[in-house]
This record gives sequence, structure tokens and C-alpha cells, in this order.
Amino acid sequence: MWAINSVHGGEGQFLVDYHDYYMTPRGYHSRAVNSGNAWTITTPLSFMNMPILTYINEISPRPTLFIHGEKAHSRYFSETAYAAAQEPKELMIIPGAVHTDLYDRVDVIPFEKLTEFFTTHLA
Repeated sequence: MWAINSVHGGEGQFLVDYHDYYMTPRGYHSRAVNSGNAWTITTPLSFMNMPILTYINEISPRPTLFIHGEKAHSRYFSETAYAAAQEPKELMIIPGAVHTDLYDRVDVIPFEKLTEFFTTHLA
């Protein structure tokens, strides 16, 4: 593994969370950008600089469900998008969850809420 996504102590918790996902068997893949193997070849810079909420009206007013971890460093993304979206919309904050918990922690992912939301809005 390449040492670009390594932790040495003192990093922000979100970096530790990403490392614990992308640099362990839990989420590591040799060709994955987030596993530290391709940032010098490709970069998400253009995506990061895109004003995504400019396009919220292209999604909304369709039913929108935002799910985010309570302790996720990126939680404000969902809260900001939720505030900008039109009804019908829902925001679900998962207590105690970090960003990467909602990738694969089946005991944390709110499957019942997903089923209820899609049953209601896609029926």
C-alpha cells in the first residue's frame, strides 16, 4: 500500500475514520482513489470546486431523503442541501455515526427508513 493515506497520531477524527475504512480490508481496493493509490493520477478538485447546490432545483421538488451520521465531519453538507431543497424532503441524522459508518455498517444503516421512504414515494 502507498503511504499517502496514513495516520501517525494527532490527525482529525475524519481522517482517522477514512483511514479505518479505505486502508483496511473493510474498504481497501488497490485501484481505489481513496485507498491512496491514484490521487496523483486523478484528482477530485474539479468536483470539489463545483457549486453543487446551484443545481438543487433540478432534483427538488422530487422526494429527497438525506441520511447523515451525527458525528460525520460532512454533516453540514446534508443539512445545507436539506435547507435548500423543496418539499417533500426528509433529513435523518443517525446518532453516533460517522461518515464512513453509512458505507457498510449494516447495524447502523437505516434500512427500515429507506424501505418506508421508497415505498411511500415510488409506489
